[in-house]
Amino acid sequence: MGRFRKGSLWVGLILFPTLLFAQFNNNTTSPYSRYGLGDLQPYTMGRTLAMGGASLASRNNQQINLANPASYTAVDSLVFMFEFGLHGRFSRFSTKENSMNANDVNFRYFAMNFQITNWLATSLGLTPYSDVGYNVRIMDEVDNAGDILFNYYGEGSISKAFFGFAVDPVKNISVGVNFNYMFGLLNRSAETYFLESSDFYNNQKYENLRLRDFNIGLGVQGTLPLKNNQHLNAGIILENKPSFTGFYSDMTKKTLTIPTGSTSSRSDQDTIKPFSSEERSRIEFPLTYGVGLSYVKENSLEINVDYYHQSWSKAILPGRSNFMNENDRILTDLDKFALGAEWIPDKFSIRSFLNRIAYRGGIKYEKSYLKIDNQQINDFGITFGVGLPVYRSNSTINIAAEIGRRGTKQHNLVLENYAKINLSVNLYDLWFIQRRYD
Repeated sequence: MGRFRKGSLWVGLILFPTLLFAQFNNNTTSPYSRYGLGDLQPYTMGRTLAMGGASLASRNNQQINLANPASYTAVDSLVFMFEFGLHGRFSRFSTKENSMNANDVNFRYFAMNFQITNWLATSLGLTPYSDVGYNVRIMDEVDNAGDILFNYYGEGSISKAFFGFAVDPVKNISVGVNFNYMFGLLNRSAETYFLESSDFYNNQKYENLRLRDFNIGLGVQGTLPLKNNQHLNAGIILENKPSFTGFYSDMTKKTLTIPTGSTSSRSDQDTIKPFSSEERSRIEFPLTYGVGLSYVKENSLEINVDYYHQSWSKAILPGRSNFMNENDRILTDLDKFALGAEWIPDKFSIRSFLNRIAYRGGIKYEKSYLKIDNQQINDFGITFGVGLPVYRSNSTINIAAEIGRRGTKQHNLVLENYAKINLSVNLYDLWFIQRRYD
């Protein structure tokens, strides 16, 4: 036990800087990350990723649930849990004319969960919120100008560090709160080059958005006991239009290539708008709420269903006609529906390892927060996975896979067919035993 406890601590200390570094690196190659705040990451992690992401009402005393802070009280008073995750996404992007493949693999998150007292539980960790990572090149031919190259590229991420608490004010009711610190840097660039004419200026625009500040997320869960070790859970989460501090800066240049001889040329460069110092502004994120239901037969079966909503059409972001790509027309409300289940044949089986495995599956449908050319970008996925118990321990190795598609080839948009694989390790240990010797 002592060796395992020390091992858990060393794993955390080693992975923390790696996970922190991963938050500042590209975790997507999607052209859709060009808009808004990029690709928004799911609100669920670990075990429930294999269950369609449905987790708002889930309460499990051996797994961390980051979707609802009220779930922190489900952990036993003597238990310390540490969890970290690795994420891989393999995508094929296609239009009516072209296609390309992209792979993205990175560390994604870590979290801890334990009880401080018999009535107060806590959790802390670091998770991704959104990612930007794209490089789009478009060739076009225009009368009297010839071939024109449009180059759009960007990178960056926004992360969420959280510290949460949960209490059980009355029997079968849990209330939780997360204190979140959002931070990150997003870079976007747009360049236009006239390849066949020296009579037009090439244009380059570079934009940066840096975000930082605190917000609060609330959660409530209730349990209705039934017969034969069965019960129903209900869960609600809420974030009421959190406001953040943003720093926006940009620079616009134009360059004219002037021939000076048969093999030489010189460049005439003019900065239309010089690089500006960071302009401070307030960013108002959308009202977010979600509701979930869960049916549980203890140590055997769990069925979850979620509805999740974000009012992005009412969000207030800087550079409404610049950095956010005219988000008055681009951003719309996000709605997500998720359904998932977990089944364990015999959790306490001595002879069969296969019977102790948790088998999981689910589906999700998301109407994303992007609306391009009046077409809302939708995402549908099928998930499945397993929870592998560690020998002589309550620790678990969670493996989740998802196959899905996002977008469409219609209306000059991009269709993404993707496969995701998520590996998370949940380390479970008894840390708070007071030993006595006679």
